Amino acid sequence: MGNSKKSPVYLDRSEAERLGELKEERVKVNRSAKVVKGGRRFAFSALTVVGNQDGVVGYGFGKAKEIPSAMQKAYQDGRKHLIRVPRVGTSIPHEVEGEFCASKIRMIPASPGTGIIAGGTVRAVLELAGVKDVLTKSFGSHNPINLVKATLQGLAQLRTKAEFSELRGKKV
Repeated sequence: MGNSKKSPVYLDRSEAERLGELKEERVKVNRSAKVVKGGRRFAFSALTVVGNQDGVVGYGFGKAKEIPSAMQKAYQDGRKHLIRVPRVGTSIPHEVEGEFCASKIRMIPASPGTGIIAGGTVRAVLELAGVKDVLTKSFGSHNPINLVKATLQGLAQLRTKAEFSELRGKKV
């Protein structure tokens, strides 16, 4: 497992635009109320995960007075926070842990046919990343926003054998 707790490196704008239309999965919609003299004013925040199911995934957060507007803002924000996820066959290259605030997620490669063994929030991220076989376990806080960020932080740490050999200057 890598000890690097750096923030993920996002795809640049030109790469993101070349991907075209991305699939979107709503993770959480939250309603908040502001009490004013005439009653309550409601606002909505939306957390979405976007990806092409082929190694590119990201998340977005949007706020607005109506749900559709919040969802649209979240999708646009998600296109700005895309990362590339290396995969080996249908799984991840090695075991990895992601951490964000009080949320921690461990992802373990699984043999073909296992499926995605994960909760709803983490499952959305892994499905849109194109990972089909993986075991996961979450620790600490189960806040959806923090779990999504922890999962992406973990996925950003993944490296293939070729990338490791290049970093160390050795041939595989």
